[in-house]
Amino acid sequence: MTQNKITRYLTYAAGEIFLVSIGILIALQVNNWNEHRKTRIFEKEILSLINENLSRDSVMIAQEYQKAVLANQITDSILHRVDQGIFDERLNTWMAKVIRFERFKSQSSGFEVLKSKGIDLLSDKQLQVNLINYYDEVLFRVYQANSDVEGSFNTDWVPLAKREFNDFDYEDRMEPKDLKAFMENPEHIVLFKMFQDNREGAITRMGVALEEIAALKSQLNAQLQ
Repeated sequence: MTQNKITRYLTYAAGEIFLVSIGILIALQVNNWNEHRKTRIFEKEILSLINENLSRDSVMIAQEYQKAVLANQITDSILHRVDQGIFDERLNTWMAKVIRFERFKSQSSGFEVLKSKGIDLLSDKQLQVNLINYYDEVLFRVYQANSDVEGSFNTDWVPLAKREFNDFDYEDRMEPKDLKAFMENPEHIVLFKMFQDNREGAITRMGVALEEIAALKSQLNAQLQ
């Protein structure tokens, strides 16, 4: 009789332990599921913000890219006109489109939040790599190339404008004291060509950035669907 009671007690106790264990496992599973769900919700929110940031970057870079391409095309027109011996008002207007620099600052708030939370939260590992490449490598090269153009503007053109120009209306009109003499100076022609080469580097870097953004947005849209 006593043995039966002990057996029943042990069986009951084992059953209780089993049920408690199952309950704990279920609770842990539910907790893990909730954490996973929260992580996925955060991932979609942060990817949506990054997608918006990249859209803005694309618009801003495209604007500066177009200005830079136009500036180099106009530089060719200036040099051709000078070769023809034509020194007219058009040159004053054209110079204002050339003697300038491009400036761009990325909107990276989404990526900064992601880094603070841990980029490993992204489920797509290739997307992790591509985002890091864009924000840490591609943009760095864009900034560096644009900085080279701005540096040449400040170092070469500003002092020259102070000496040689009567009017310096940024992006609108620039008037040398003696247009013909200014344009016939070989040093000034070399400066135009060097500035054009510098800007060509910026054009290349901005073009790469636009391609990277397009590829990233394609990946992001696939994740957000």
